[in-house]
Amino acid sequence: MTRRTTQTSVRFSSAFDLPGFDQRQPAGDYRVDFDEEQIEGISRLAWRRVGTFIHLPAIATQASIRQTVPIKPADLDAALQKDQQKP
Repeated sequence: MTRRTTQTSVRFSSAFDLPGFDQRQPAGDYRVDFDEEQIEGISRLAWRRVGTFIHLPAIATQASIRQTVPIKPADLDAALQKDQQKP
């Protein structure tokens, strides 16, 4: 099965929480990876998301340890919406 990873970045203007995280993450830009696999057996090219991962800490943060943490896309979307609603 063919797989691909699409990378993007998201910006949080204030500290945020995601389910399953031990602590709040600081504001900043974060890299997010979407792993997808090709759906075979159809007449055109199509992809299905099979995993979403956020890279910690934020992109501009100097850190000796970096980690990639699996997250649910709906949780990420909810955190981003909440961040955008803050004054």
